[in-house]
Parts: sequence; structure tokens; C-alpha cells
Amino acid sequence: MQTRVFLLIAIVAAAAVFFSARLISNDYVFFAGYTVLQFVVLATAWNILGGLTGYVNFGAAAFFACGAYSTVFFHKYYPLPIPVLIAIGAAVSGLIGLGMGYLTLRLRGVYFAIATLAMAVVLRTLVTNWDYVGGARGAYVIRPGEVALPDLADIEALRPYAEALRPYTEGLSLPYIQYLFLLMLALAVISVVIARTIERSKLGYGFATIRDDEMAAEASGVPTLKLKLIATTLSGALMGMAGAPFPYYIGYLQPSSAFALDYAVNSIAMPMIGGTTSWIGPVVGALLLGSLEQFITVTVTSEANLLIVGLLLVGFVIIAPNGLIGLWQRLFSKRKQHSKR
Repeated sequence: MQTRVFLLIAIVAAAAVFFSARLISNDYVFFAGYTVLQFVVLATAWNILGGLTGYVNFGAAAFFACGAYSTVFFHKYYPLPIPVLIAIGAAVSGLIGLGMGYLTLRLRGVYFAIATLAMAVVLRTLVTNWDYVGGARGAYVIRPGEVALPDLADIEALRPYAEALRPYTEGLSLPYIQYLFLLMLALAVISVVIARTIERSKLGYGFATIRDDEMAAEASGVPTLKLKLIATTLSGALMGMAGAPFPYYIGYLQPSSAFALDYAVNSIAMPMIGGTTSWIGPVVGALLLGSLEQFITVTVTSEANLLIVGLLLVGFVIIAPNGLIGLWQRLFSKRKQHSKR
């Protein structure tokens, strides 16, 4: 399937999800849905470096927090629209990913993983002592109650229809949580399309050679360092993009919430449960595990989430080390072999 066709299908599916959620007269659907979609972006971003390239990153929370705190910084310095803040958060975290990659990608295996964890600790210490963004006491980011929908005449593709649609759209607005949900839905579509495009391109094949045998790839002339830098930059940028709207979602941002262990653990667990060798694995893992966590938060307690994630992760490592996608492929291949007989 071509990328344009896939993008069109993804946009239609996202629109169906958004309007279906609006039919349910309960704002919790948007709060919970935002969190699940946020994990779709984080899991997909982590998988670009951890799954496709084979470099395990324990610093996902740091990139997420950099996107969040870049929003806090500009909210205090010069307020900007959230789409602009998302682009800034992606740029900041992408640059940090590039710098981290340049300093640490000569390390391999567990040494690289420890280096990313150390980076997260350093960045958290820096933010905790940076009073301008709230420091240890945190910072309030007050979101408006509603956001007005843009004028259709400002959208070039819809300009010919703007006058006909104006009576139906003029003066309409969205509750802010629905606006944030819509933004995160768009970010999820963008991240999934990027991951799928990479997987099916020369870049993705280069990542796969590094994952399978980096020494052999270097001997064959593959520019491994360049590819790894691209992977860390893209992964960091997508994580920062996911973190940028977070201060408006939570309302009060502090280091313990931005650098929460949940983001580091879930960013690794969701791709591993879904499957790390394909773009769809992180999406499946994030949707299943994210929805389960939201259900447990409501019915039991949010404190049990990490316990459930840990148990599921151990279970999948034993039963299905290649995740749900790998398990499905294995069962499908066996069924196909039996049918041929």
C-alpha cells in the first residue's frame, strides 16, 4: 500500500475515532483517550531506535519532559499556539537526541542503555534547579475552557467551500480537552505514518542491518553512525512532540510528573508486547496496554499500573518474545503449512 493511500486511510480512521468519541457524552473518554494516544506516539518513537535499530533507550521520559518544559518556557516567555509549541518541542528534543547520539552511540548494548538513563537523570536535575520553568515546586499552565475553530477560509484546500460551510461552522468551538485529544490524534497519525514510511524505505533497511549485525553492516559500507544519529534524532523529536501539549493537559507540571517512570517503562513495554520489528507492533501494544491501564486506574488504582506492566512484560518475554505480531505471524505460518499438507 502506498504511503499516500495509507495516510488517507489513517486520517479517515482518526476522524471516525474523534466523532465517535464526541457521541459519548463523557469527558473522561477524551482524558483517557489522550493518554492512550500519547503512548501510541511514545511507543512508536521509541521503536524507531529501540526496535528498528536495536539500541535500547531508557531515556524516553527525558525527551518527553524536554518537549513539556519547552512549552512551559514559551508559555511564560511568549505564549504561542499549541501547534507551534509542538513543533518547537519536537525541534528541542530532536536536537537533544542528536547530541545524545553523537556522544553515546559509539557505545553498544547495555552501556548505551545506561548512558541514556544517565542523561535522563542529568536533565531532571537541571530542570529541578531551573527556577524559570518552576524548578522543584512546579509550574501552573492554565488552559482556556474552549478553543474557537479556525476559519475555513484560512485553509487553502477548503477555501472554495468556505462560504457554503460558514453558516454551519461560524462561531463553533471545542472544549479544550477535546481540542487536545484531536491534536494528539493527529500526532499519533503523523508518528505512525513516519514509522511505516521509514520501515519500508532504504533508511529502514539500513536500520535493520544495524539491528541484525552492526559489525557486518560497517564492513559492508553501511554508514552506521549516520543512520544511528538519524534514528536518535527522529525518535527524540517524536517523543518531544508527544510531550509538548502535556502541560496544558495536566495543568500543573513538576519534574516528578514530566520525568515519571511510567513513560520510560511503557515506552519500552508497549513495543515489546506488540512487537518491535514492525511499525504496527508499538501501535497494538500501546492501544491494548494503554487501555488496560486506564481501566485499572478507574476500577482499582493507578499505583497498580506498573505492577501489571511488569507482569505482562515478563509473561510476553517467556511466551511470545517477538510480541503479539510475532506470535500472530508464527501461528499464521503454521496454519499455512498445515493447509498445504
